[in-house]
Amino acid sequence: MARSVAERADVLPLLAEVFRAHGYEGATLALISDATGLGKGSLYNFFPGGKEQMAMEVLTSIDRWFVDHVYTPLRTSADPARGIADMFAAVDGYFRSGQRVCLVGVVALGASRDPFGDKVKTYFVGWIDALAAALRRLGNDKTVARHKAEQAVLDIQGALVLTRALDDAKVFSRALAASQRRLLDTA
Repeated sequence: MARSVAERADVLPLLAEVFRAHGYEGATLALISDATGLGKGSLYNFFPGGKEQMAMEVLTSIDRWFVDHVYTPLRTSADPARGIADMFAAVDGYFRSGQRVCLVGVVALGASRDPFGDKVKTYFVGWIDALAAALRRLGNDKTVARHKAEQAVLDIQGALVLTRALDDAKVFSRALAASQRRLLDTA
């Protein structure tokens, strides 16, 4: 099915879904071309660096989304508890209630992790740091806030895997609710 692609930004969400479904290693140019409706020449026109550039730009766009919708609100919300609740809502929406895998996690676990290691680390460290900042504003000391933030991100990422493995979106919803309660009930 041909899609109308006017600029590079139009291609990134389509590429993201190919990488989510097939991983970096399995995302062939044929699959990418089919998903985007672009031929090899057009793809290389948009991405002269090839598949690696495509993946890097997709990871950058994901990071930008998380900065705008998760990290910045966690850091700047006048009410840190509201910022944390909003984080869980944003994450639930982004991951489609557990039906969408974490592409950054897919890359982190893949054989081609090395070229993207800095992007992967930036994503997870940014999330943990922003959540820890909100938890510190709620009165947690630095070490406790960091451990709680790491655990919450681990809860979310683990829930994504288990939701997919069990094909049960309720697993993700329950995990998010439990993680949010743990963060806010003990703040």
